Amino acid sequence: MLRFPKTVTEAVAGVQDGSTVMIGGFGNAGQPFELINALLESGARGLTVVNNNAGQGDQGLALLIKEGRVQKMICSFPRQSDSWHFDEKYRAGRIELELVPQGNLAERIRAAGAGIGGFFTPTGYGTMLAEGKETRFLDGKWQVFESALPADFALIKAHAADRKGNLVYRKTARNFGPIMAAAAKHTIVQVPRIVAVGGLDPESVITPGIYVNSIVKVG
Repeated sequence: MLRFPKTVTEAVAGVQDGSTVMIGGFGNAGQPFELINALLESGARGLTVVNNNAGQGDQGLALLIKEGRVQKMICSFPRQSDSWHFDEKYRAGRIELELVPQGNLAERIRAAGAGIGGFFTPTGYGTMLAEGKETRFLDGKWQVFESALPADFALIKAHAADRKGNLVYRKTARNFGPIMAAAAKHTIVQVPRIVAVGGLDPESVITPGIYVNSIVKVG
């Protein structure tokens, strides 16, 4: 049943300790800052977070890491000039890291949403990233088996939603949102506006409402 929480606090209230949480965004583009802040205030701990990177500066995901709420990061770009909170935790052995090439990350998430158990890819073969994984010689090259990556929750940001949960995105803010919405058991979306059914151009809908569980208006 689609819910319309009145606040971001209410929207993330179901996230429990130890949950796997996907967070949309590519850098700052499309990152659901208000939902992340509400998750921080909720007190949930021991989280496994799936994101493109490991947080930036002193906001959003970086604050979750700083406050010790994240037990494990699954991402493609854990280190950059302003990822000091992750760096500090990782060097101290206080956070785990599963490094996944970006294409593999996107496809693992997509596979979970499609109900596929995994896939073979040449990316990562012969490197530390392939250690312990099944390999096969397929189509003239060695390939590594990558398992699907589902989640308990997805926190994403969209440009608009209708009362049935259909979503449209703004340009590059679309990034990981659609595949994360499909891969999570419970998808929570923040949007600046909610319109009546029929208020969105059907040709512009990217995420069908069947993948959305909660929508909260922010802004």
